Amino acid sequence: MSDAIGKTQTLQDVIDPARANALLAALGKPERLNSGDPLPPFFHHIYFWDAQAPEALGRDGHPAIGGFIPDVGLPRRMWASGKLTFHRPLLAGVRAEKISTIESVTHKDGRSGPLAFVRIRHDIKQRHTLALTEWQDLVYREDTPQAAVTPTQAPDGETRLRHVDFDSTLLFRYSALTFNGHRIHYDEAYARDIEGYDGLVVHGPLIAQLLMLFAVENNGPLTKFSYRATAPLMHTERATLCLQGRNAWARGPDGRQLMLADFA
Repeated sequence: MSDAIGKTQTLQDVIDPARANALLAALGKPERLNSGDPLPPFFHHIYFWDAQAPEALGRDGHPAIGGFIPDVGLPRRMWASGKLTFHRPLLAGVRAEKISTIESVTHKDGRSGPLAFVRIRHDIKQRHTLALTEWQDLVYREDTPQAAVTPTQAPDGETRLRHVDFDSTLLFRYSALTFNGHRIHYDEAYARDIEGYDGLVVHGPLIAQLLMLFAVENNGPLTKFSYRATAPLMHTERATLCLQGRNAWARGPDGRQLMLADFA
């Protein structure tokens, strides 16, 4: 996989305020954006679609690996973690460019079998100036069922919390806005029978998005945000968003830790 290191992909898009306003509406937020307004953090995920023809998709609905993302020989994909540095706000209504670079591809043996980790760096520029750097960590694994693991319990001691409910409509709208075709988020039979989940899976980036907006409400604009997904959440379950100082986490209804984050 060493030949994949350094491979790049460049996508361009106009940061259409209508698309951002659709996400605000889907999240139940009352505010609306006009051209020239700063984009909320992480909203860049609804732009820079890499639209592929049906024959270029994998079984799970994502673009098949072997294109920009190298073929690591493992079929199941999960978004494991991410890190962002906000250099300056992205502005609605202005064209932007995203340059993606494969930084590393590593293989490890996990409790459920072999794993492959792909790290991608995204540099987003607007008006020839770097606005955002994001690192995205993807993990791939075999088709074999995951071994039963006792979930880690989330921390307590939060100073701010918010309960959030999900449903299939929100998951569908978020998948549509991010052009995410992964079937675990909208095809319940596939999620249960093929991937082995108990229902539709809430997008990890959606939970990270909600944590970022919660952090901004309580602490002001972000300069950095790092997060790591630790357990899946089903669409029928309630999540609790938690803040303590510059730490954030999401907790499931049984107390399990869904995501850990820190920010500045």
